Amino acid sequence: MRIGQSIDIHPLKEGRKLILGGVPIESDKGLDGHSDADVCTHAIMESILGALSLGDLGKHFPDTDPRYKGADSLKLCSHVYDLMVEKGYKIGNIDATILMEKPKLAPYIDQMKLNLSNVLHCLPSQISIKATRGEKLGFVGRQEGAVCLAVCLLEEV
Repeated sequence: MRIGQSIDIHPLKEGRKLILGGVPIESDKGLDGHSDADVCTHAIMESILGALSLGDLGKHFPDTDPRYKGADSLKLCSHVYDLMVEKGYKIGNIDATILMEKPKLAPYIDQMKLNLSNVLHCLPSQISIKATRGEKLGFVGRQEGAVCLAVCLLEEV
């Protein structure tokens, strides 16, 4: 078994779409970044890369590379899955927590889990996604950005 953990942070910006776990979410602001800025998928991908000792997202998908401008993070996650399989591992489980003041994310979580389980070839029950607010504290509470923390357990195939 191998364990990986990660954190991803992106600022919120008007005029951007909000995508989390590959799900478009109704919001007046979206996350800003070189790709689609999906903090949930990014944190999960990087936790897998960490468990495999393969570095961070920037090593694999540099923000200086125009190929990743506006990229769909689920497609990038598919590449991370391929790296995991090459190394001889599969998903044991994933636990992720999204910190975002609003909107409420509960109605979207099942679809996020389904999207990610499809890309990572595991059961939705092997993925936990939770959401919490900043309670008006810090940059999350002031609605300036969002954070996702993720941990994964990989099992040898």
